[in-house]
Amino acid sequence: MELISSDERNRLFESFAHDAFHLELRDDYSVPNEEGPYESWLNGTADDSFMAPWTQLMRRVTESGKTVRRVRVVTEPHSSYIRWECATSNLNVEAGEDIRWLPRHHLPEGLVFPVEGNDWWLFDDKLLAVGHFDSSGRVLGSQIIDSPAVVAECIRVRDLLWDMSIPHNEYKP
Repeated sequence: MELISSDERNRLFESFAHDAFHLELRDDYSVPNEEGPYESWLNGTADDSFMAPWTQLMRRVTESGKTVRRVRVVTEPHSSYIRWECATSNLNVEAGEDIRWLPRHHLPEGLVFPVEGNDWWLFDDKLLAVGHFDSSGRVLGSQIIDSPAVVAECIRVRDLLWDMSIPHNEYKP
């Protein structure tokens, strides 16, 4: 399986036409560029400057009329990482992202997640960038998939979860 880097995946935001959707299923992400800010937050000092490249990209994309949405499926009570994500999500929302939350215990019984339960970005209902992680949770890269059957299953799951998830400003864990 060929994987692209996070930088290469982020370049997909420069080329999609209408909608990008992210499904997040993990309660912890070991992303190297977040380790310092996350540790600072745990110690009571917030430093959100590491998010500037992402929020600038999101502003550029959403101000051009495109949508960027994400659903975060989370365990309650939250892990410390998810509490940090909740605390910093306003920056994403201010940059134009539409973020929703779905407590894991509200998932429909028997739901099977496509692409082996990995997180994914879906671009324009045509192209998937499926995240892969090592056993310690570190990002390995994204697999690009454009199979119509796999994409269709991700669209079905997206629509189901989007409709039942809670908008960020209404989510009260």
